[in-house]
Amino acid sequence: MIMILYWSLPMILFILGLFCFVSNQKHLLSMLLSLEFIVLMLFFMLFIYLNMLNYENYFSMMFLTFSVCEGALGLSILVSMIRTHGNDYFQSFSIM
Repeated sequence: MIMILYWSLPMILFILGLFCFVSNQKHLLSMLLSLEFIVLMLFFMLFIYLNMLNYENYFSMMFLTFSVCEGALGLSILVSMIRTHGNDYFQSFSIM
């Protein structure tokens, strides 16, 4: 019963993060925030999994390091987009 409670909350929050990512595609900042929420829930699930197997948390620290690098890259893309286009709307620029 405890195992179900450990896994149900991160799974529900992960699915809600995916729903927010798919449904909110107007601003880049809101999409980046939902992606960071998804990564945080993946980290939480990885942390629970490694603690249940009595492994060390070295891999989770590597995962956290890469997720911080991903967040910094997303913020740099956001800053460069705001400097070139003036806002973070996806409708204001074209891919081509």
